[in-house]
Amino acid sequence: MRMAALAAALALHIAPAQAQDAATGALPAPLQQHLDGQYDRIITDLITITEIPAPPFKEERRAAAFADMLREAGLTDVTIDEEGNVLALRPGTTDGPVFVVSAHLDTVFPEGTPITVTREGDRLMAPGIGDDSLGLASILAWVRVLEQQNIATRQPILFVATVGEEGPGDLRGVRHLFTQGAWKDRIGAFLSIDNPDAGRIVHAATGSRRYKLVFKGPGGHSYAAFGVVNPMIAMAETVRGLYAVNVPADPKTTYAASVVSGGTSVNSIPAEIVLEVDMRSGDPAALRDLEQAMLAAANNAVTQENAARTTRTGAITLDPQLTGDRPAGETPADHPLVRAAMAASAAAGFDPRLDRSSTDSNIPTSLGIPALTIGTGAGGGRAHSTDEYLSVERERFIAGVSVGLAVILAQAGVQGGSGSE
Repeated sequence: MRMAALAAALALHIAPAQAQDAATGALPAPLQQHLDGQYDRIITDLITITEIPAPPFKEERRAAAFADMLREAGLTDVTIDEEGNVLALRPGTTDGPVFVVSAHLDTVFPEGTPITVTREGDRLMAPGIGDDSLGLASILAWVRVLEQQNIATRQPILFVATVGEEGPGDLRGVRHLFTQGAWKDRIGAFLSIDNPDAGRIVHAATGSRRYKLVFKGPGGHSYAAFGVVNPMIAMAETVRGLYAVNVPADPKTTYAASVVSGGTSVNSIPAEIVLEVDMRSGDPAALRDLEQAMLAAANNAVTQENAARTTRTGAITLDPQLTGDRPAGETPADHPLVRAAMAASAAAGFDPRLDRSSTDSNIPTSLGIPALTIGTGAGGGRAHSTDEYLSVERERFIAGVSVGLAVILAQAGVQGGSGSE
């Protein structure tokens, strides 16, 4: 187990009791103290990052600022790739596969959303503060510890801030990293930081397929053209057919008819109706079966409507457009990376539990590359809402931030360093 390797390395320069802490997943006391000394700086970074807008497909300002913050923290090999991801390499003592540590730049909030961080006691509030400004601020804290403590790791670490993690982005940043980026063939493992719960360890990727179903017809006046085919009816029958589909409970498989748009006026038969559908499952086969059932329901609905009313001025057509594709996968619960995260979370005083979700880790997991998404900090709530908040009570907050650093040291392998200021 890599935690044991970490303990052996740390024992060379950290007191035996502290090395024993490392063996059980705990961050060695000198490094924990260093993190605690950064508390005010982490909060400042968190506020700074949060207040730089990063709406979908417009992450450039936050990316540029975060790249500068990484350089200020001590990294020199910092670039922004063609997709907009920030990449910062910290070399290892060996030239092996890199360990990626990542958080995402984008938020769900549209351009123009007011974003000002407010504080009430031990609570910070602002849109996007936990998802995922906290992940980015945690990475900066970890980089400062590694640099200022002169800690060398065997494995190179590639710190990444991705674009396009949220819904419409469809994981475009991490997808580029693994399929087109300069490091695509050199990544050995992946750690995503993307929630404020340091006990939540996402090792299984929930896959999703999202569609925009465009139903078109001849349209016409609601009175004069009464009796012609209506795309609204085909859309409604599609929803009825979708909700008649039986799906497995384990792994959880879901669907939702989420958005409907179209039409021109109350006294017009619409010429176009658009239905947006979201489907999810942790099982690629179940997701594929659901997708086929949904498309069959839509095609059947079109056929039925064309048979039920006149097509003398035109028939109903269907244009199914795939708008989102997040592959499913899983890193085994007994993998060393998972065990390291569980041990680090427990040692920091949290209740570690395995979970599944849809995050940047979907891409590497689907490719067979070990990947996890973990939390950081002391908890929060109301994610994806304008009243999102974080708890920042100092002791619990630093304990949560320590979890990710312990996982990094376990995975990358400590070679040397002072272990103290």
